[in-house]
Amino acid sequence: MKASSSRIGAHVSTAGGIVNAPGRAAELGCETFQCFTRSPQGGPAPELTDEVVARFRGEMERFGMDRFVIHSPYYINLASMSPRIRMASIRVLREELERGSRLGAAYVMTHPGSHAGQSYESAAKLVRGAIAKILEGYNGSCGFLLEIAAGAGNVLGDTFGEVADMMRDAGELPGFAGVCFDTCHAFASGYDFSEPEKLKAVLAEFDNTIGLQWLKLTHVNDSKTPLGGRKDRHEHLGKGHIGITGLEHILRSGPFRGIDWILETDDRGREEDVRILREIRKNA
Repeated sequence: MKASSSRIGAHVSTAGGIVNAPGRAAELGCETFQCFTRSPQGGPAPELTDEVVARFRGEMERFGMDRFVIHSPYYINLASMSPRIRMASIRVLREELERGSRLGAAYVMTHPGSHAGQSYESAAKLVRGAIAKILEGYNGSCGFLLEIAAGAGNVLGDTFGEVADMMRDAGELPGFAGVCFDTCHAFASGYDFSEPEKLKAVLAEFDNTIGLQWLKLTHVNDSKTPLGGRKDRHEHLGKGHIGITGLEHILRSGPFRGIDWILETDDRGREEDVRILREIRKNA
């Protein structure tokens, strides 16, 4: 079996400035990381001056990192029935792609939003149009990812079919990169990879609906929610319902050995999560 080429990372704080993110990731023993470039709750984005960009790239080099990813703010809703909210979401995501290109990010990822107050079909159409608008005329280096959701409430993207539907017109758009697979979200949505044969079925379904060529990143989280519980509740690795064995199955599979693994667990105890991922990768 070919050894895993996955980098291990975690979501880190940018308190005090994004220039602090590479060092915080390195302190955890990470080789890559995920961060916000603006407050996830709202407000204007901090300016990326030439000095800030140069300092950030210098810190990346200092800690031996050559890639990182950006998570979009929490308030994004590309399916909102309010034109103001939908257009603001489009604007922010385009800005994040441009900011990511300046900083050297590999991807910006986002959840598509919620279909509250309308049919799924209407919401999916809005998302497809929003993605096209986000990427219109885009020529940056940072790729755009949709993330699989956990299925709570009216959140879009909890099934492979929904993700495939929302991205079906995006394949030829400049900058569209694919999908981020969150282990907790998929498990909470009912995708069972606890045994080799069940994992095989999950990967086959992903390939038949979305296409494994679009799998570009994974968020690695255990789940406080049982299989199919439809709640987004991350847990430290081995302490949730997925367990170490389930995570080993999926992360050691061929499609996951070539993409980066990003933790989104709580800060306290995350060093142990990094250690576990290193063990999984060593034996992949």
